[in-house]
Amino acid sequence: MARRRGSFWPARSTEGNDLTPESVAAAAADPRPRVTATQPVTAEALRAAVITSLEDDKAENIVQIDLRGRSDMADWMVIASGRSTRQVAAIAEKLADRVKRDFGIIARMEGRETADWVLIDAGDVIVHVFRPEVRDFYQLEKIWMPVGTTAAV
Repeated sequence: MARRRGSFWPARSTEGNDLTPESVAAAAADPRPRVTATQPVTAEALRAAVITSLEDDKAENIVQIDLRGRSDMADWMVIASGRSTRQVAAIAEKLADRVKRDFGIIARMEGRETADWVLIDAGDVIVHVFRPEVRDFYQLEKIWMPVGTTAAV
């Protein structure tokens, strides 16, 4: 699903598509499938890739919140924690790189400088990566979880 109403950010990037021997070798060595320009990027595929990236980088307490029918800003919100500012920044950077590499989506980031709370906007999936104390303070899960459900935090 493409970016929704009122967006001014491009959904796809064409920069950095130069083929070099190193990039071809790296792509061949990575067993994960790539989404090509002819394949549509679905919110489900993007959400699954985000979760995989967070798990690979040892993010903790990953929560997925379905926003379909509740908000026009995205289909999914994913909230995770890192143990330190260094880990939070690394998780966010790697996630943005993987989304760009695998889907051609340039993810926008906020909060990367202090890395207490980094917001990654990948279009149909919004990702929040927090330090645990900051996550406890803001409690986004309580705001966005459907009534009657609890987050496994």
